[in-house]
Amino acid sequence: MNEKIKEKVNWPITILLIAGLITVVFPLYMTIVIAFKQPSEMTNSISGILSLPKSWSLANFAEAMRVTDFWRSLFNSVMITGITVVLSLVLHSMIGYAVGRNKAKNKWYNLVYLYIVSGMFVPFAILMMPLVKQTAQMGIANIVGVIICYVVFYMPMNLMLYSGYLTNIPIALEEAARVDGASTWKTYWSIIFPIMKPMHATVAVITALSVWNDVMTPLVIMSGSGLTTLPLAQLAFQTQFGTNYNLAFASYLLALLPILIFYIVCQKQILNGVVNGAVK
Repeated sequence: MNEKIKEKVNWPITILLIAGLITVVFPLYMTIVIAFKQPSEMTNSISGILSLPKSWSLANFAEAMRVTDFWRSLFNSVMITGITVVLSLVLHSMIGYAVGRNKAKNKWYNLVYLYIVSGMFVPFAILMMPLVKQTAQMGIANIVGVIICYVVFYMPMNLMLYSGYLTNIPIALEEAARVDGASTWKTYWSIIFPIMKPMHATVAVITALSVWNDVMTPLVIMSGSGLTTLPLAQLAFQTQFGTNYNLAFASYLLALLPILIFYIVCQKQILNGVVNGAVK
């Protein structure tokens, strides 16, 4: 008679998972509840803050869209994020391919790799003032300058991911293509680039999330241009004397939807890309 093997519950891990779930769900619950409440329903008591709204009204969302000039700010955010992601996928994957395939056998490529990756350790605060001056002098203190900065800022991380992922692609595929007469350019676009689809999805989501939620770069570069992104427009809810949490949280939910949809579309490829792109 086969005895059933009792599986032991790993309580430390289970408790950590529950705590992590609460950490994620509770702020989301607070955001949704406060976004639908009226200012008169906000009290200093815990029960007043945690309680459900008396009536579920979309008035806060409509007002938030008016205050932030939502559609114009959304267009700017989508344009900046979309162009940055496309440029990152094309440029960073090519750089990752060139460096990743040669760094093991050529010390100069290895030095280039280390030099670019070291950019991850440079704080933005150090670069902020020089960037403001340089973009102004070059006449790109606008959306173009912001996109260029983003493409450069996220190059170190994306280069590390792409070069790590290339270790999982057999070099025999490229050798076979060369035997058939394909050039390096043809080999890359016809064979390597399509194979790296999981990593493209990972890079796209990581880059898009970072760009979409960033405030400092457009704030310091586009200051005075009259252009705003969604995170930049949301600063209108914060004044010297306080913050309109009802409108602010409604605006946060509106800004969350586009990037959430983008993540859901790409999520199937993300896990595979992260695992295979780990540096060995």
